[in-house]
Amino acid sequence: MARYGFTTGSCSAAAAKAASYMLLSGKKKESISIETPKGITFDAKITDIKISESEVSCAVIKDGGDDPDITTGAHVFARVSYLDDGEKKILISGGVGVGVVTRPGLDQPVGEAAINSTPRRMIEKEVLEVMELFDYQGSLNVTISIPEGVELAKKTFNPKLGIKDGISVLGTTGIVEPMSLEAIRDTIFVELRQKRALGHDYVAVSFGNYGLEFMKRTYDFDLDKSVKCSNFVGDTVKMAKEFGFRGMLLCGHIGKLSKVAGGMLNTHSKYGDCRIEVIKECVKKYLNDEALLKRLSECVVTEDAVDLIDTVEGLRERVMDEMMQRILENLRRGNGEIEIECMMYSNKHGLLAKSDGAMDFLDIIRKEMKSYE
Repeated sequence: MARYGFTTGSCSAAAAKAASYMLLSGKKKESISIETPKGITFDAKITDIKISESEVSCAVIKDGGDDPDITTGAHVFARVSYLDDGEKKILISGGVGVGVVTRPGLDQPVGEAAINSTPRRMIEKEVLEVMELFDYQGSLNVTISIPEGVELAKKTFNPKLGIKDGISVLGTTGIVEPMSLEAIRDTIFVELRQKRALGHDYVAVSFGNYGLEFMKRTYDFDLDKSVKCSNFVGDTVKMAKEFGFRGMLLCGHIGKLSKVAGGMLNTHSKYGDCRIEVIKECVKKYLNDEALLKRLSECVVTEDAVDLIDTVEGLRERVMDEMMQRILENLRRGNGEIEIECMMYSNKHGLLAKSDGAMDFLDIIRKEMKSYE
């Protein structure tokens, strides 16, 4: 059974609770328990303890469980100090390694530390519990720091999202489930929401960075600035529609888009592999050549299939246009509120097909990106 871990939000809340306890009690605390929003108890070990009369600092070492989480091993520090303002409240801020929000559309407003809403509520809940335990009626200042976060942030989406100088303190459930699909969907959601908040009416979406060089060289378009949908193309279309985008341009490799042509709106291999069969169906519509169809059946990758189609003069354009029509039908079905265009390419052959409005969308998206940079 896969081992789950705990989020940076859970680690922050545990460290803040332990630091608060030590500050108000004057006693050292080397372990602490919190309840995560998921209802699972987190028994945290406390390290790097520093105690003085006016403040306490301590850390929890992040453990992502069996998930390949780049933050595993990072020290999540909480420094808690007295705040003399005559009220009973908890002020939460970010220190070294916790990013600062510089663009609208994220969970926190511009200028705030990238400590998301759920972790903030968790920190408040746990610290307030300690304050009530000791009948403390004053205020506390809680600063969350993740020193390793400065370097770790370079491996995350944060620079792209406009979160500077550190990572985000995240987590909606408090636990990290191995290879969480929800984490991928959450990233797509955040990227779409931010682009909409910046004023974009049109959005470019890609499955990943396949075609990055081709799009830059041929169309002077930085595909890295597109929203990466991974395998979740259907979910991405729905989110874009719900956010009120007027149009979406999907740019993708034939390997992924042949699955969309076959009706797969989640292109993960565990849901099947119809790539070659779809290409054969499109070929058969124009040329019922048993020898060619048999050779296509033996193809392992779609690039090889395109090579075979190219042996028949004039066939590729018709087959790729047929695939494009199927792609658009599947993407647009039930999504009439948003216009959808598409570009399909391969690493070897370059552009294979594009929908009628694809270039218009590309021009609009380029202009919007320049306007809001």
